[in-house]
Amino acid sequence: MLRKVIGLAALLQLTSPGLAEVYVMSSGAFTAAYKELVNGCSSRIGHKVESAYGASMGSAPDAIPNRLARNEPADVIILAAPALDALIKDGKAKQGSRVDLVRSVIGLSVRTGTPKPDISTVPALKKALLEAKSIAYSASASGVYLSEVLFPKLDDGGQIMAKSKKIFSERVGSVVARGEAELGFQQVSELISIPGLDFVGTLPEEVQQVTIFAAGIAAGSKEPEAARALITCLGGPEAAATIRKTGLDPIPVK
Repeated sequence: MLRKVIGLAALLQLTSPGLAEVYVMSSGAFTAAYKELVNGCSSRIGHKVESAYGASMGSAPDAIPNRLARNEPADVIILAAPALDALIKDGKAKQGSRVDLVRSVIGLSVRTGTPKPDISTVPALKKALLEAKSIAYSASASGVYLSEVLFPKLDDGGQIMAKSKKIFSERVGSVVARGEAELGFQQVSELISIPGLDFVGTLPEEVQQVTIFAAGIAAGSKEPEAARALITCLGGPEAAATIRKTGLDPIPVK
């Protein structure tokens, strides 16, 4: 009976006419963790949360910078730290609002049941890339690094990039699971939650890129205090186990 009373109280709180709505835009790497955490954090801060998703950068219409450029409502934005810093510099996010939440690394998945290539060393990774028939990579932070830095470094002849495809507004793993690409590279947290994939592993340490994903408060936020409270909850100690489970390394919010 007590659970029913508490549940009813929470429901009434979330449907109260005077309740503030906090609008969140979250990028892909943090999405799996965010979706598990958001309901609990919404109840904890006492405000309703509306969520939208998109890449940290790039030309896709749903990329977070493009959503902000269209003046879509936003209070909290969660994306790759360099992209957040750019938004702060451009006046799209509040100065001093950046809070680092997680560290994320790049991994590789293949379609379930297909051979797993060896990528444990840089030479093995290069061999796997050169021998693959097709490669998919993200249009966001990990894909920028792969297409502009790592792939050219491993193959100055351009063979790897010639058979690589940038994926917009969709998880790379979904493309691989459908059999439309042999190898799929993206942030680990964006690969391990997709059915139909076998996770191969992370890039070798020597060529790995660790990306920090951070939260900030949008410049046009109408609920900055509620936004700040939500960020604290998403990065709090109670969130750490969920964050790790989704393939990320939590950075405790101070």
